[in-house]
Amino acid sequence: MALDVDLLLDRRRLKRRLIVWRTLAIVVAVIAVLTGLRGAGLTGGESRIARLSITGIITEDRKLTEAIRASGRDPHIKALIVAINSPGGSVSGGESLHRAIAGVAEKKPVVAVMGGLAASAGYMIAMPANRVFARESTVTGSIGVLMETGEVSGLLEKLGISAEAITSGPLKDQPSLTRPLTPAGREALRGIILDMYDQFVGMVAAGRHMEPDAVRVLADGRAYTGRQALKLGLIDAIGDEQDARKWLQAEKGLSVELPVEDISASGLAGRMLASELSSIVETFWKTLLSQSVILDLPWAVWQH
Repeated sequence: MALDVDLLLDRRRLKRRLIVWRTLAIVVAVIAVLTGLRGAGLTGGESRIARLSITGIITEDRKLTEAIRASGRDPHIKALIVAINSPGGSVSGGESLHRAIAGVAEKKPVVAVMGGLAASAGYMIAMPANRVFARESTVTGSIGVLMETGEVSGLLEKLGISAEAITSGPLKDQPSLTRPLTPAGREALRGIILDMYDQFVGMVAAGRHMEPDAVRVLADGRAYTGRQALKLGLIDAIGDEQDARKWLQAEKGLSVELPVEDISASGLAGRMLASELSSIVETFWKTLLSQSVILDLPWAVWQH
């Protein structure tokens, strides 16, 4: 009797292993087939709208910018929604997103929808949009560039610690943690900040169809509410994503019923493939669980 039980348990284990490997083989085969069909243009041909969600601190993300550019090349993507909830970030990170979004805007409609916060670089990346929406209480604007540094020479002196720097030029160690900024160093860094500021002002002027001098009046670094920004011409309307969809339908003929798909660093194709496979994987996973857990449960209870 014990031998029969051991044989049955061995058969269950073998069956479970076979199910796992068969499941993996089928999933891999389905991925290969769908990838081949997508590459041949035989699937994924439905019209849709892409959504780019930018949250948190903005930094450079090569994979994300490539995914944005891919959405511009995809003929089945009819528009791009840029959903922003960010306090800003690096100038180069904002510039890279701005350029990628602007590239899409040259080919298809782009709308920006601001959440609770869309300031500094978060405002910058909304500038290529054909239409910018914000809530009345959105904190936006903050057009400007900031560089912060510190130095601890006074503390080091009290501790009896000195620091030396051997440089190829008088500005190479500016700014430095171990000695104050020199007048020349301060002037050089200010030149960098002002040049970046001019670039930012140029993006806003182009995006909002304003004169650069008019932008500079508003670009003293202060933030605005959505309601204030609307009066100043920094946004186009008060609204949310649903209002953006209605605008796309009214102005661009894109139905509010079109599906929306999120862009991620893994790319649109990867997300679409994952979506198509989700139901298949779920079915196989349930099958696997039914074969392994449910069938083995009576034996586990019996053994204890």
